[in-house]
Amino acid sequence: MKQSQLFTKTQKNAPKDEVSLNAQLLIRAGFVDKLMAGVYTILPLGLRVMKKIENIIREEMDAIGGQEIFMPALQPKENWERTGRWGTMDDLYKVKDSSDREFALGATHEEVISPLVKKFINSYKDLPFSAYQIQSKFRMELRAKSGILRGREFMMKDLYSFHLTQGDLDDYYEKAKGAYKKIFDRIGIGEKTFVTFASGGSFSKYSHEFQTLTEAGEDVIYICNKCNLAINKEIKSETPQCPDCQGKDFREEKAVEVGNIFKLGTKYSAPFNLSVDNKKGEKITLIMGCYGIGLQRLMGTVVEISNDEKGIIWPESIAPVKVHLISLGKNEEAEKIYRDLQEKNVEVLYDDRDVSAGEKFADADLIGLPYRVVISEKSLKGGGVEIKKRPDPKGEIISTDKIVSEVSK
Repeated sequence: MKQSQLFTKTQKNAPKDEVSLNAQLLIRAGFVDKLMAGVYTILPLGLRVMKKIENIIREEMDAIGGQEIFMPALQPKENWERTGRWGTMDDLYKVKDSSDREFALGATHEEVISPLVKKFINSYKDLPFSAYQIQSKFRMELRAKSGILRGREFMMKDLYSFHLTQGDLDDYYEKAKGAYKKIFDRIGIGEKTFVTFASGGSFSKYSHEFQTLTEAGEDVIYICNKCNLAINKEIKSETPQCPDCQGKDFREEKAVEVGNIFKLGTKYSAPFNLSVDNKKGEKITLIMGCYGIGLQRLMGTVVEISNDEKGIIWPESIAPVKVHLISLGKNEEAEKIYRDLQEKNVEVLYDDRDVSAGEKFADADLIGLPYRVVISEKSLKGGGVEIKKRPDPKGEIISTDKIVSEVSK
């Protein structure tokens, strides 16, 4: 990809109405564009990040038996009335067509997945079963002030599991918890992300959130100094001891929720008479679990915790491109290295623009790709090209014939 052909441009100053660091950096670097509060266009570089996050999530959901589907965002009012949420869910967008029929814009998909599963799962032999999607969600968010951490329209992975017994749900729940840990490790935020006990509402004693430490977080969590599990603020007063190790020594931290998992019981299966015959021929209402991750929220969280005064520092696993190739002046060597990298399937953004060296370096730091490779008459006279990792203060000169193998490691 040649930077001269990229239709988006970097910006020197952040939009005045953006107070969150993630939105300021992502807009300035040309990853997203704000349409209105809580609604963002994902631009080419941003979409590459999103797709990499999506693929990591997909691999881990597939690994625990999830089957990917894609459900409608436009949902019938009748389904939401059956579960009782049409009149109780405050952040649900409701729309009417010209015939005065009412619909919901999907904030979540229990009202779609349950009647869908009823059509296909009719025996205990079909269980356990889980399906997931990666799709847009719509929520009437009144506090859309945190950039892409809290949106009104956003991409979400939501997985739903179906079980005959509570024990089977419990087992799968632990598998999902493990899969979430792998996702956050692979994305580069695992060390700062804590399994956090939250209220289970009417479903179970506890649900679990995954909270990542950042000053930009709107949540307060209490981390057990003995076992590193956490409790969120809403249940801390009634949970003086760690539910896992019974420790009483906690530290208070600000965090952002990057994922959650719930045991739903039969709340969304019973209204649709979602049941199967067990081995004895008895009708058993299926027990459900749900497991969500917001993709934009993950991207925004990475930016909040991985940056410096110059711009973003992308983890290599989700960076939009691996190498930022910068040519200072026109030279054939830059074109050759660009072609060589492409032939070796190394993702490269080639800054071939006719602008100053200072502007190129500033943009490279702002965009934040893992490796910067600079080719100039000076570097060529010194024996090759300069390569530098994004967080490192200085680079090193290596011979031109080694650059492809170096960044391919």
